[in-house]
Amino acid sequence: MVTFFKNSAADLATGATPSELIDKRIADLPDWRGGKLAQIRKLIHEALPDVEEEWKWGKPVWSHNGILCTGEVYKAAVKSTFPKGASLEDPDHLFNASLEGNVRRAIDFFESEAIDEPAFKALIQAAAMANGEAASKRARK
Repeated sequence: MVTFFKNSAADLATGATPSELIDKRIADLPDWRGGKLAQIRKLIHEALPDVEEEWKWGKPVWSHNGILCTGEVYKAAVKSTFPKGASLEDPDHLFNASLEGNVRRAIDFFESEAIDEPAFKALIQAAAMANGEAASKRARK
């Protein structure tokens, strides 16, 4: 049985790195969700080779000058939540969840749907650019 919600401190207390915990999460998913999460991870690394992998709130998190997105696994979908997604341009209309909020946006990836890889990579790069601009503003204060 796969446990999806773990205590992050307990996970990290095992001595595993965040990348190892993400590897384990993917390996522990016996169905299409593991492959989808692995594909999302691969695309993030292709879009931003220097992305930082973290493990927060019991889930994978990818950061670059702040959090870009998370990788959440549910029964019917693998979700990628962008905490500042509402401020990002989404010309390809990838965001399909958490649309009612003022700040975050998410993408639910389903089993039968292909990921628009170029559009997803562009969204990751836009999130990194937005984080970089915010970091520059903080540094000037």
